[in-house]
Amino acid sequence: MFDTVNTAALEANIGYQFKDRSLLEEALTHSSYANEHGGIKKHKCNERLEFLGDAVLSSVTAEYLFRKFADHPEGDLTRMRAELVCEKALAEYAGKIDLGSVLLLGKGEERGGGRERKSILADAFEALLAAVYLDAGANNEAKESIRSYLMPLVEARLEVLFAEWHGADYKTLLQQFIQRSEGEILEYVTVGEKGPDHAKVFTVEARLNSNIIGTGEGATKRAAEQAAAKQALILFGEL
Repeated sequence: MFDTVNTAALEANIGYQFKDRSLLEEALTHSSYANEHGGIKKHKCNERLEFLGDAVLSSVTAEYLFRKFADHPEGDLTRMRAELVCEKALAEYAGKIDLGSVLLLGKGEERGGGRERKSILADAFEALLAAVYLDAGANNEAKESIRSYLMPLVEARLEVLFAEWHGADYKTLLQQFIQRSEGEILEYVTVGEKGPDHAKVFTVEARLNSNIIGTGEGATKRAAEQAAAKQALILFGEL
């Protein structure tokens, strides 16, 4: 059943309120639910919206990369886009806006853990993009509505990817900086963990002699530690 309370929370998470709520309902409806409630003809599922959302996602992401990395060749841009729009990435984005909790799933899919299945979450995320795009007018302004919540997700993932690709080891750099002074104790403490198993987000604090010098988030504890170390390096003027 379509839950207007939970979907209001989703709308708050993405910073967009639907005018045509039937579009939102369609975006959240998996084919298993539609099949159990009179079939696709009677109850629309999100597969058509997913098709459009895939194109919108690719377009918005490509434009973002094209403008942000003006000095990068086509091959680099293609590689980045592939990593930013893959199933794993989309499932992570879905987890960060708690999309799984409001999906309409069939009983079998519900029992089988469909709310945490990467393929279902990725498809629903694309469908949601399309629903926002259509509801906002299917124009450049509509793309702005999408960018407002999509780009922070994309940029966070891009930072992790860059660290992996270029071997940026902020923890090592911070350790080397701290070792300039004797007797300093540097440690990383995990202070938060949220999200379903497929899209965990960890929060880690970098502490120097028990004082917090940096805080970071990441899909893994290592990524969160790197982010915390980077923030600490910025604090000390090393970056």
